[in-house]
Amino acid sequence: MSEPALAPRSPLGSVVIVWGAALIAAIVIGIFVPMEWRVQWLIVGFGGAVLLSFALQLWYGQTKGFIFRTAASVTGALLLLGVVSAGFALAALVPA
Repeated sequence: MSEPALAPRSPLGSVVIVWGAALIAAIVIGIFVPMEWRVQWLIVGFGGAVLLSFALQLWYGQTKGFIFRTAASVTGALLLLGVVSAGFALAALVPA
């Protein structure tokens, strides 16, 4: 039998870290990447968020709730990058 952790880390922190990394990636992509390459780089940013999510959840070291925490991290990053990409699309419609 395994002994319970005396003071387990909060699982919410790792989820928020992935969301923050996705937001920072989206901002950097929006600033530095030309308009015709943004969608491709947003996909790369999402792939990085998925890998970061798995790494953080494995580092957390708790098997209970692993799928839920990983799904929350990845889904939040996907929604955030989707909203940012919709913003990029709306910005592209505005004449410069």
